[in-house]
Amino acid sequence: MKILVTGGAGYIGSVTATALEQAGHTPVILDSLLSGPRVFTTGRIFYEGDVADRDLLRRIVAEHPDLEATIHLAARIVVPESVAQPYLYYRDNVAKSLELFDELTALGKPRVLFSSSASLYAPKEGFEVTEADPLEPTSPYARTKRIMEQILQDLAAATDLRAVILRYFNPIGSDPDLTSGIYDKEPSHVLGQLVLAARGEQEAFTITGTDLPTRDGTGIRDYIHVWDLARAHVRAVEAFDDVLAGVHAPSVIINVGTGSGVTVRELVTAFERVAGTEVPTVTAPPRPGDAVGAFANVDRATALLGWRAELTLEEAIASALAWADRRGQILERS
Repeated sequence: MKILVTGGAGYIGSVTATALEQAGHTPVILDSLLSGPRVFTTGRIFYEGDVADRDLLRRIVAEHPDLEATIHLAARIVVPESVAQPYLYYRDNVAKSLELFDELTALGKPRVLFSSSASLYAPKEGFEVTEADPLEPTSPYARTKRIMEQILQDLAAATDLRAVILRYFNPIGSDPDLTSGIYDKEPSHVLGQLVLAARGEQEAFTITGTDLPTRDGTGIRDYIHVWDLARAHVRAVEAFDDVLAGVHAPSVIINVGTGSGVTVRELVTAFERVAGTEVPTVTAPPRPGDAVGAFANVDRATALLGWRAELTLEEAIASALAWADRRGQILERS
């Protein structure tokens, strides 16, 4: 199949494009290169531009009339930035996506696989969340994801658009061939910060929040290897119509995680074990918009996609460390 991947020059987008290729499919990348590096598009069909550019979308479909679905990953994703600059997040994540969905439907390309987030979930005793659990997004970033879910559900009910919505938990690692991964020089996410501290590129790793209602006071997350997440995308586009038929609805929400929770302190311990070195740590209050966290109940993903995470936390950490060693060599080609 030929699949349009918006944000395909980004972290998850580039790894997903690789997974599509390995499964025999052809990704068509649409990316503004606002943050993703051009090198991640090398050797792929690539259009540089905005997802809300209707003329560009019409040209892409005219040149690739055999597009089967769109994986929509293009978005701003930094939680503290969303608190400081909410306009950018509502404009880029919501308003522009709405133009994309409307144009895709008009062009007869109604299958949309949407990148949502587990940051939507309300705090829950035990921390295991199902797709039916209450939501309480705590940042403008998370609220944009919730709004987009509602928009997709409404459009799917009223138009030909069909939506499979994947609620990601916390992707880490790289693709197996180390061709793409986290590209930010100073990544905001927890594993990137651990790598910097372990390599001596910053003084210490900061644990934000130490008196939270978890087993050790630190935030709890479901860390999924990005390759497992990419595999879930492949499976979802391959089984798109069957997935919706299975729920007798024009849209569906599916958790994508490992099914187990890891606290930040537990992640540090696992990281030190894999890296073979101690990581200096300091503590600080939670960042603006931070959530206590949750981990995924993945029963629906198993039932509808026939998918489960296969790679371990340790394998994901090893992948991230290996990518960190190669990152500069890859990115200098941009």
